[in-house]
Amino acid sequence: MSNDKLATGPRHGIVVDAAQGSEWDSFVRAQGGHLLQTDGWARLKQQHGWQPYRIAVVEQWPGRILAGALLLYRNLGPLRLAYIPRGPIVDWADLPMVRQLFKAIHRHARAHRAITLTIEPNCEDDSNLRQRLGRLGFVAAPPLQPRNTITVDLSPADDVILAAMKPKTRYNIRLASRKGVQVTQARNSADVAAFYTMMQETAARDQFGIHTLAYYQDAFRIFGPSASGQAALFLAYLPEQGDAPIGGLFALAQPPLGIYMYGASSERGRAAMPNHLLQWQAMQWAKSLGCTAYDMWGVPADIAAAEAVHEGDELQNVRGGLWGVYRFKQGFGGRLVNYVGAWDYDYLPLLGKLYRARRPRE
Repeated sequence: MSNDKLATGPRHGIVVDAAQGSEWDSFVRAQGGHLLQTDGWARLKQQHGWQPYRIAVVEQWPGRILAGALLLYRNLGPLRLAYIPRGPIVDWADLPMVRQLFKAIHRHARAHRAITLTIEPNCEDDSNLRQRLGRLGFVAAPPLQPRNTITVDLSPADDVILAAMKPKTRYNIRLASRKGVQVTQARNSADVAAFYTMMQETAARDQFGIHTLAYYQDAFRIFGPSASGQAALFLAYLPEQGDAPIGGLFALAQPPLGIYMYGASSERGRAAMPNHLLQWQAMQWAKSLGCTAYDMWGVPADIAAAEAVHEGDELQNVRGGLWGVYRFKQGFGGRLVNYVGAWDYDYLPLLGKLYRARRPRE
């Protein structure tokens, strides 16, 4: 990484990696940026195949950051893929600032032999923003992070939050407590390993991909209670079933947003409804850190689209197995949120189109 200036103007300069650690994170927090734009996320991704850079538009004096992006690269043979997760952080209504930032990003990406740049703005879907992205040369692309999600309002009192949930969800939270489910926070790598064992079981049962054990251990080390305190791993137990957990939930927090990132459950204790109690514990934890919203981190896109034009209960008969994922998250009483999604800017158009056709989820 470097502190090289890419360009300067009468008022602003463009700097690569001028800000790291607490200085960069202060900018992200002040602008309401997403956790996926923080220094901690850069360090996590650097441990797992990505090379991070920070591109910042700064005042010439006193050097205050005005706009910026955490830019990640992954090697693809002799070339690279460029990615800005839940960013960049910029006032999209300030077109001169937007153009200045992207001019620097494109220059950097071309110098690093990028095939294409993927961005996923931390913005709800908006026709004006989509049009602006198109005019900037971007094309809509398959998402890497969830485009559709549900967010729960954490600002009211706990009893009000519970009252906004579906009756069955409230019942299952209380049922877990009645059945003796106990929830604790993980403290060490052994707890992360126990969670990963459940992740493997859950992934095999529900047929989805997961990261390596090292990835979750690194995430816990970087964000966990002994570091920034922005992560909590909750584990649910039934004492009569021994020391092995029956459910787990990995949550992150970047106020004002708490995030449900990863969840797992064992077949042994599913009837005790540990996942409902785990979500409630995670919401209360996020609220204690100052979060006013809790992101359920994704619902199936086809159900989210259908929900806009159908009564929810009608979907059960037409949407198959994905209905269960949606209904579980919907039960917590949140609001359906549709992001503007992923957008690509191709530096090598033919290779960019090929990559889009075969793109995996992050």
